[in-house]
Amino acid sequence: MKKIMIAGATSGSGKTSVTLGILAALSDSLQIQPYKVGPDYVDTKFHSRITGRQSRNIDSFLVPDVSTLKYLFERDTDSVDLGLVEGVMGLYDGLGTDKDAHSSSSIAKALDIPVVLVVNGRSASTSIAAIVKGFLEFDPAVPIVGVVVNNVMSQNHFELIKGAIERYVDVPVLGYLPFKKELSLPSRQLGLVPDNELPAVDSKIAELGKLAKAHIDLHQLLTLAGTSVDAHLPSPIVTQQVDLTLGIAKDDAFNFYYQDNLAALREAGVTLKAFSPIADKKLPEEIDALYLGGGYPEEFAAALSANTAMKQAVRDFSLAGRPIYAECGGLMYLGNRLTTDSGTFDMVGLLDGDSKMTPRLKRFGYCDATPVVDTIIGAAGTQLVGHEFHHSVFTANAGLEPVLRMQKIRDGVVADEWTGGYQVRQTFASYLHVHFYQSKAVFNGLLDRLGARAHASH
Repeated sequence: MKKIMIAGATSGSGKTSVTLGILAALSDSLQIQPYKVGPDYVDTKFHSRITGRQSRNIDSFLVPDVSTLKYLFERDTDSVDLGLVEGVMGLYDGLGTDKDAHSSSSIAKALDIPVVLVVNGRSASTSIAAIVKGFLEFDPAVPIVGVVVNNVMSQNHFELIKGAIERYVDVPVLGYLPFKKELSLPSRQLGLVPDNELPAVDSKIAELGKLAKAHIDLHQLLTLAGTSVDAHLPSPIVTQQVDLTLGIAKDDAFNFYYQDNLAALREAGVTLKAFSPIADKKLPEEIDALYLGGGYPEEFAAALSANTAMKQAVRDFSLAGRPIYAECGGLMYLGNRLTTDSGTFDMVGLLDGDSKMTPRLKRFGYCDATPVVDTIIGAAGTQLVGHEFHHSVFTANAGLEPVLRMQKIRDGVVADEWTGGYQVRQTFASYLHVHFYQSKAVFNGLLDRLGARAHASH
């Protein structure tokens, strides 16, 4: 397949609008596999909505082995014409001040992906050339092959910017997107777009596609793309087959799952049975363990609280000593209560503590985690990496002790330390989002503990 990355000079440059426009413009004629640099669950939903293929996360902190990242990028792409990668933040922004610490540029270099740089043209002309020149010279090893200008006010404005870039910098200008305030995508906490607004979002994406066709040289973009081949290698982490049926929470409240995690489970022989904590009255039949991902329980707190039959079923499952693995939104659901702007709602009550929504992000970014006791996600002393991003706090009552020691390390220095994660019987829940492809040991250890404890409790 051909491959290209759309990266921004900064956050807010317009890389998402350009990415969605190109996806919409090309997906009617090409099979496109979309990707997102970093741990984001939201942009990937828009990618998947346009292309009909599940977007994949490419993240070198969550998956530190480069050969594993390459495998995740290239697998199952025989029928794909174009792999299109949306960057994260600005091209060189990562963890700390190191330009190669999990930035879009580091991914482009590691996977040899040509980069199209998106710059914000509003309120500038020749100065944009200086920005582009700086980006090219900052790290010549990054394969920047073209520029797209966003927020252009007129054709004359574009010609000024294009002329300046081509006069001072040796890189082609592929086109632009005009400034159209009405095409800005709705902003929600974590990017949530309610279902009733999706038709408007679809029409905006369709309009972005028309603008991309009209103003971006898509043929030139494709000629600048690199190529990758699916080598059909075996999974680096799936080394066993297990007899395990996993109930997975999937509805409007719980939908943050890395597609590669679900694929790894299926490849290992795990049967996934979806259920809705909002709508279903009972758990799926004949399941061995539960997986509660992140999402938006705060947006559906009243419905989750009102579904007493499901809450009782989850409680009974845990009380029977059967395994439950929960991340972020799952943690909030398993506590006693959840307080939002709309009120306080009773949750499952398996973890003796309460969640409360906060106006600002309480944790944001990559972190290292070490269990201090044996847990579902790892034995005591296991080195884990993950990501936290939440607008809530979970306050445990006396007697419920945290089981994870957490650190944020930036530029080689410990920038923050805290504790988190809780285990009661075989129920484990934390704010930590984990990518199973971080290591063979983490994935197979999780499978072993889910399977052994599930079968021991039958």
